[in-house]
Amino acid sequence: MAPTLPRTIRAVDTEQLLDLEREAGAYGFSQRLPVDWLRDHLVPGATHYLFPALVHHLSHRPEVSPHWRCELLLTAPSGEQFLSLLDVLPATFSKLPETLDATFKTDIASRMERAPAQRAWAEAAGRLPKPIRKKCHEPETPDGDMS
Repeated sequence: MAPTLPRTIRAVDTEQLLDLEREAGAYGFSQRLPVDWLRDHLVPGATHYLFPALVHHLSHRPEVSPHWRCELLLTAPSGEQFLSLLDVLPATFSKLPETLDATFKTDIASRMERAPAQRAWAEAAGRLPKPIRKKCHEPETPDGDMS
C-alpha cells in the first residue's frame, strides 16, 4: 500500500534542496529543475518549502512509484519567491524534519498560492531566454537563423 500523502509543509535549506533535486535527476523524475540553474539563482542557506500536492504513479516504473509531486516555494537572492514542482520519494520526504508550526505553515501555503511560477519569474527577471519562434513554412539557414 502506498504511503498516505501528508498535508504538511517542510522547510529545507539550499543545500538540502540541491540534494533533493539531484535525487530527482538520478531517478529520472520529470518535475525538477537543473541543479546548476538553482545554484546560480538561489542564495546558499536560504529556506525553501515543500508541500506534497499529489501522488504520482508510474505503472511502467514501479521502482519509483508512487512518488509525491511537491509544490516548491523557492527564495531568490532578491527575496522574491516563486513556485516550482519537485518529484520526491515518500521515504525521502519522511526523513525531512518537521520544523514549522501551524501558523507559519498557513502563511507559507498562502505565499504558495500567490507566487509566480518559476518560468514566469525567470522570464520577467531576465533569467531565462525567451523562446525564439519560427514562422511555419519558412526555411532555416544552415546555422539555424531565419533569412
